[in-house]
Amino acid sequence: MDRTTTRRLPGLRTARLVLAPVLLGLLGVWAGIQLAPRATGDIGPVRASMSLQPSVPVPGGGTVVDIPPLGSLRFSTHQGPLRLVVGVKLLNEADVRNILNRQLDSVSGDRIARDVRRGIVAVVVRCLVASAVGGLLLGLLAYRRLRPTLLSGGISVAVLAASLATAGLTWNPAAIVQPRYTGLLDGAPSLIGTADSIVTRFQSYRSELGRLVTNVSRLYGVVSTLPTYEPDPSTLRVLSVSDLHDNPAAWNIMHSLVTQFHIDMILDAGDLTDHGSPAEDAMASQIGTFDIPYVFVKGNHDSAGTAAAVARNHNAVVLSGTTVDVGGLRIIGDADPRFTPNLAVQVPAVPELQVAGQRLARAAEAGPAPDVALVHDPALGEAVAADVPLVVAGHTHRRFTQAIGKGSRLFVQGSTGGAGLRALEASPPTPIECSVLYFGRSTRRLQAWDDVTLGGLGATSVGIERHLATEPTPAPSPTSTVVPEKSGAFSS
Repeated sequence: MDRTTTRRLPGLRTARLVLAPVLLGLLGVWAGIQLAPRATGDIGPVRASMSLQPSVPVPGGGTVVDIPPLGSLRFSTHQGPLRLVVGVKLLNEADVRNILNRQLDSVSGDRIARDVRRGIVAVVVRCLVASAVGGLLLGLLAYRRLRPTLLSGGISVAVLAASLATAGLTWNPAAIVQPRYTGLLDGAPSLIGTADSIVTRFQSYRSELGRLVTNVSRLYGVVSTLPTYEPDPSTLRVLSVSDLHDNPAAWNIMHSLVTQFHIDMILDAGDLTDHGSPAEDAMASQIGTFDIPYVFVKGNHDSAGTAAAVARNHNAVVLSGTTVDVGGLRIIGDADPRFTPNLAVQVPAVPELQVAGQRLARAAEAGPAPDVALVHDPALGEAVAADVPLVVAGHTHRRFTQAIGKGSRLFVQGSTGGAGLRALEASPPTPIECSVLYFGRSTRRLQAWDDVTLGGLGATSVGIERHLATEPTPAPSPTSTVVPEKSGAFSS
């Protein structure tokens, strides 16, 4: 179409003069928000980035929170042609530690609200500037004249401002509590549910596990097909547990076993918590709900504060390198000298561990011979094997027994808490394990034990298996030395 034809069609010329800058302005908005740098900063305990993206078809809008590699959460927070995208990069370790230590000021709602506002303002300003620049550049390339170039840039800014105003006018803060899940998080609503549902379902799960153990233990006591060992009324019955790792379901299981097996004492080989923080002290308060002695050694995930919280219970005995007489047994034990609350690092075999073993061996030699040694890391077992016939440990999240020294037995308990939250990463889930140990009251020697094993997270299976102390105990092999077993990126 030549200029003569254009002059003959004034309407077409007007449309060209109007629509072309509008089209260039829209392209400038699109290019600007695509090329604008993301606003990155802290939102409470989370390091995140914020950006705007075109959202079509209208009404579109909304907010997307990307949590790689799990998926994303989508919120219908607003309508319009723009979507707010928040990308979660990492957690601020200091803030997470503050949460665990109940120092919540640094992660308060007011601070998070300020962080969100600051991030939104930053991304809006960057997109406005980038859109203006985009519209001006496209106008300059198309017209090479000042007035239409400024018109294109102005239209870009006006379109973006109108889109932002639409988002502000349709803002719905209540949408934050109604997310939609995508990716691996797609099953989250049915798996997790609301906060009330979480509590209700987990309490039901806890009680069901307890009843399951009760029923099976009754059946075991009545119709056991292995009557090779019959404990008499004088037999000392000891419940061996370890590595509860903040799992409250363990208490229901333990109470059921204490009742059904007439337990006289509980031996806990440590790692009651994950981080040893004051917020986890509530776990220790459950110890006082038992009417029998509860003997405990600190694990590498327990802090000195954890041990103190355990000691505050009326029935608790916290071992710290000395020998004590409890419930008819002479027991020696000591705390794990390490404190490694970060689950993502491997637990180092520090020199202090060897020193603790030597100190425990000297204490065992100095006084009356102990009947049982209670430690967290089985690596300490060899140090006292010459003076103690039975060493009870945990730490590995895998139950096994083996002969150590000359005639001593190492008994390593699995995780009575199913390794806590880390069970979410295990496939199949880490089983919940504990054992009932039978001691002769006069000899104070182990006669037999029953291994109790429950299915891991979400499972409802239980098994009980009896072993006699007279059965051969596997000797340690070059590939089965008493060192912690690692699983994935987590330490035990």
